[in-house]
Amino acid sequence: MNINRDRINWLGVLALLLVVGYMVFEWTVCRVYVPEGQSLLLRYKGGLLFGRGQMAPPGKFADYEQGESGMIEQLRGPGRHFYCPIWWECKLVPDVVVEPGQVGIARSNLGENLPAGQFLVDGDLGHTNAKGILRKVFGPGRYRYNPYGYEFKVIETEKREDGDQVKTSGWVTIPTGYVGVVTNLSDNPATHAKAGVQDNVLPPGIYPINPREQEIDIIEIGYREKTVQTAQKLGRDGKLVLDESGEPAVADGTSGINFPSNDGFPINMDFTAIWGLMPDQAPAAVKQFGNIAAVENKFVVPQIESICRNLGSTKGAVELLVGESRQKFQVDTSAAFQKVMKEKNVTLLYGLVRHIYIPTEVRIPIQNANIADEMKLTREQEQITAKAEAELREAESKVKLEASRVVVETEKLVAEAIAEGNKQAEQTSAETIQMVAAIDKETAEFEAQATVIAGEAKNEAEKVLQEAKADKFRLAVEAFGSGEAYSNWVFASNLPNDIKLDLFYAGPGTFWTDLQGLPALLGKTIQQHQPAAKPQK
Repeated sequence: MNINRDRINWLGVLALLLVVGYMVFEWTVCRVYVPEGQSLLLRYKGGLLFGRGQMAPPGKFADYEQGESGMIEQLRGPGRHFYCPIWWECKLVPDVVVEPGQVGIARSNLGENLPAGQFLVDGDLGHTNAKGILRKVFGPGRYRYNPYGYEFKVIETEKREDGDQVKTSGWVTIPTGYVGVVTNLSDNPATHAKAGVQDNVLPPGIYPINPREQEIDIIEIGYREKTVQTAQKLGRDGKLVLDESGEPAVADGTSGINFPSNDGFPINMDFTAIWGLMPDQAPAAVKQFGNIAAVENKFVVPQIESICRNLGSTKGAVELLVGESRQKFQVDTSAAFQKVMKEKNVTLLYGLVRHIYIPTEVRIPIQNANIADEMKLTREQEQITAKAEAELREAESKVKLEASRVVVETEKLVAEAIAEGNKQAEQTSAETIQMVAAIDKETAEFEAQATVIAGEAKNEAEKVLQEAKADKFRLAVEAFGSGEAYSNWVFASNLPNDIKLDLFYAGPGTFWTDLQGLPALLGKTIQQHQPAAKPQK
């Protein structure tokens, strides 16, 4: 029995040692601590003690539950993990942090090869079936990814110059007053969008854009001004040089819009266009020209010069200077420019011919003739003005005379009105006194009548009162049946309330005998009604 008991004790100790050893092995050799911001990448080595397992197929993660050895897809997060180094290879990998103003671009290294001509992969981290760049863009945040299966790149705003165009991708900011024209670099099977410039634009905002999928042209919308102006001659003092007619002198005949008139005179012209692009016009502008500067330099300015030259060359110098012909040239130029801008899907608000420089040999004679005409008109107007001034002075004299007459008549009317007012006041006063006397007389008569009526009423009231009293006694006597009964009732009514009556009986022949007790009875009664005697000091 002792041998069996010792054997059991040794087995218990051995089991305890094995458990303690296993725990020590787990917490020293197998324990892996993953700090915050990192993940644990695992590679399964297979059964080294009992033969190696089957290797995972190339380009795929290992399924260790099926005995495949290789990289495991799932990463382990921060915390304490236990993996035996005999079967597992562990490696800490940092998480990817995408800050505001940055985007993350991922590339899948595992899966099937894409068809020819395609390089973008649909899906998400850990959910892709082909090799290539993920179409999805990862905005600001923290991402845990398997570096064996994916490559992760953090980028900011990227700009690429393509001639006159600036293509933006990555972290794209479209400010207020601008739109984003999208250019797809490849087809998108999910949205059925084709490669090339898209018709729909992006409104102002912040967008994460995959530089391998799309590029954005940031186009300003709204109206802008463009003026083609002739250079004017400046003196040494920096001021404009004017010719003999006061017009600015042209510094260079080739600047601005220049062309010969149909009668051979050199003409220079200034032109201003108020034009712009609306949001729905921005994609067409990008397709045709590239950007706003290209629209202005390659289209707007050349069309201004071309239209003005073509229409201006059909006019003579005099037609461009004065009259209805100049106004018609302005209208025709604006209409032609409007038509061309509309054909190219560009909005034109105004197209204005601002100034036309005519040679002095044409302008001065016309100006002198115009000046003579103006002088003639001026003289005629001066005569008309003098005549009108004379009529004005005559009218002023008439006004003064009429004013004086009005003053005199007004004073007369005022005096008459005052006299009439005084007369009416005196008459009113006399009538008032007469009316007061009449009222006083009527008042005295009313008072006398009131005195008489009051006396009569008083006498009548006294008479009625006495009659009422007499009738009262008469009715009382009739009610008691006789005057003696009424007198007894009056006597009884006037007796005091505290009177006391004593009755005594007197039989026949005993009245005088019974009177003997009357003095005692009266004495008692008197004593009861006498006040108590005051004590003597």
